[in-house]
Amino acid sequence: MTTQEPPRGMVRATGATGTTEGYMPGFGNDFETEALPGALPQGQNSPQKCAYGLYAEQLSGTAFTAPRGQNERTWCYRIRPSVKHVGRFSRIELPYWKSAPHVRDDIVSLGQYRWDPVSHSEAPLTWLTGMRTMTTAGDVHTNIGMSGHIYLVTASMEDEYFYSADSELLVVPQEGRLRFCTELGIIDLEPKEIAILPRGLVYRVEVIEGPARGFVCENYGQKFDLPNRGPIGANCLANPRDFKCPVAAFEDRDAPSRVVIKWCGQFHETFIDHSPLDVVAWHGNYCAYKYDLRTYSPVGAILFDHPDPSIFTVLTAPSGQEGTANIDFVLFRERWMVAEHTFRPPWYHKNIMSELMGNIYGVYDAKPQGFVPGGMSLHNCMLPHGPDRPAFEGASNEELAPKYQANTMQFMFETRFPQHLTEFAAKEAPLQDDYIDCWTSLEKKFDGTPGDK
Repeated sequence: MTTQEPPRGMVRATGATGTTEGYMPGFGNDFETEALPGALPQGQNSPQKCAYGLYAEQLSGTAFTAPRGQNERTWCYRIRPSVKHVGRFSRIELPYWKSAPHVRDDIVSLGQYRWDPVSHSEAPLTWLTGMRTMTTAGDVHTNIGMSGHIYLVTASMEDEYFYSADSELLVVPQEGRLRFCTELGIIDLEPKEIAILPRGLVYRVEVIEGPARGFVCENYGQKFDLPNRGPIGANCLANPRDFKCPVAAFEDRDAPSRVVIKWCGQFHETFIDHSPLDVVAWHGNYCAYKYDLRTYSPVGAILFDHPDPSIFTVLTAPSGQEGTANIDFVLFRERWMVAEHTFRPPWYHKNIMSELMGNIYGVYDAKPQGFVPGGMSLHNCMLPHGPDRPAFEGASNEELAPKYQANTMQFMFETRFPQHLTEFAAKEAPLQDDYIDCWTSLEKKFDGTPGDK
């Protein structure tokens, strides 16, 4: 087991109004935070001279002219402008991290697939070298679609930093604890939590407790947002106050450092002589978040029938087509099942969306056998799927008393685009070759006579 002390040399804001243990609550808020008193200008964004000799700089997450409700930017007050955090670039290879389009003629992506957990390597792996792409969808060059990854991390990034110009990352831990030291503050992350790391944000990943393994959804399109609740109204699902944004933290450290940038599916490195995590104060609404999945409040049927799985959406990344997401992040957690005269697990179906699913812990009610914590499954668009025979027989014959679905937490990265397997997913990851057989033993029950069977 690997442990890591608090971040070296990082000065973090203390005593900020509304903070809890280094975080500010709220999703999409306009935050302000400073790690040194008076570092944040008041009444304007770009004064002629900033306090402490800082530089004013804006980080824009949307086009300048995006509608007000969608416009996202953060003003940073930093020790050096970010042009000092890059130099000449050189191409490097991270062979296991792939971007869409990534279609292999020798791999059949059409199918229903399931994997056991990917094992840790004996070699030390960082956030960059430990990323393993499972599927890609859409096109990174046109800002649509996604990639689904597994991360295996056993070593901290030492004097090494990263940002993606391609995407924001949704991080879902399954084991171990990580620390994301970002330009805008520090996020500690453990299983049953998620983090959202926006496009263009520089960070370093440290191991607090290892080995660490989890899942990543790399979103090429519009950023994740809370879903519209419609008739559900203002409450339940993921509540905005439960999202936590870090307070300002910076390090003023001179040391040879490596910065890796992901751009158009390619990786580049550049070398500088200092840490780029030098934002002393900031204000705005473009930032990183963490969210505790245990605060997600599911809603469901309280009389009969099973609602669509979209009712379990935590976050959604919209597409240009209303109601059809670029990505939905969907959570199946502990909940009561009470519907009467109803087949309660997810029903058999095929649909336009493709579903990459992961198990954080426990047993999934539609697949009580074989879908283990740390494992993944893929049901591509317009391919039928649903409960295996034990789940079908159990749900068809159980007494329909109120039942608490305990010890369960699974999620889904669902996208409107077909997902293509990488070579790693098809040939190296522990693919369950017999997964398709889970439906083989389903019986024909039709006998032509009326009445319930």
